[in-house]
Amino acid sequence: MTASFPTEPAPWRATVLTLFPEMFPGPLGVSLAGRALGAGIWSLEARDIRASATDKHRSVDDTPAGGGPGMVLRADVLAAAIDAADIAPGRPRLLMSPRGRPLTQAVARELAAGPGPLIVCGRFEGVDQRVIDARELIEVSIGDYVLSGGEIAALVLIDACVRLLPGVMGKLESGNDESFSEGLLEYPQYTRPQLFEGHPIPDILTSGDHAKVAAWRRAQAEALTEARRPDLWAKWRDSQDREQRRTGQKAPKSTTDG
Repeated sequence: MTASFPTEPAPWRATVLTLFPEMFPGPLGVSLAGRALGAGIWSLEARDIRASATDKHRSVDDTPAGGGPGMVLRADVLAAAIDAADIAPGRPRLLMSPRGRPLTQAVARELAAGPGPLIVCGRFEGVDQRVIDARELIEVSIGDYVLSGGEIAALVLIDACVRLLPGVMGKLESGNDESFSEGLLEYPQYTRPQLFEGHPIPDILTSGDHAKVAAWRRAQAEALTEARRPDLWAKWRDSQDREQRRTGQKAPKSTTDG
């Protein structure tokens, strides 16, 4: 009888299709992500889309059908690049695009819990829609603005996911008690010195009363969210109202006094 031994789980993988593979790992090669990359917690492969071009000039783009400014990534070249990456069926296929689904903390957690995505970095005026449809690309946006290409957006997405992988951050709690984790912005942080340019640390944070500290932090998070992100605040209030109706319990009123 052959003995069986437990195997190490496969590292989280990011496969990036780009016209500029030299942009990777870039900032992902330093700090938390870089150490985790070196430790084998995750892996990165940057593949050159241009390697799938077939003409002598290695052309990857052409004029948009119907006219208009700019160029569009060719369907045949990009589709061949996606096929050549030969990713496993269970890995999501993403396209960084300003018209895509917003990248939120919840989306980052969902992606971090999986095997890791293939990420297509768009360029020029965009990508031929037929490739998006045929290769089932999920469009993802990092904000309501336009970048020169999808590479910087891909770096943002990968970093947001990698920091959530087990073993990357020093404490598991670090990923749970921060902006967006519970639908609120994070509360203000303080550290030494006790007095800085005439401004002290709020007394409640040095009181040793953990319950009061927690309540103060929650109240501060609520106040900041209401003031700076009314969109998030409205969603959070709706979720609190639904929970109240479900449980029949009124949420305790918090105060920002401290």
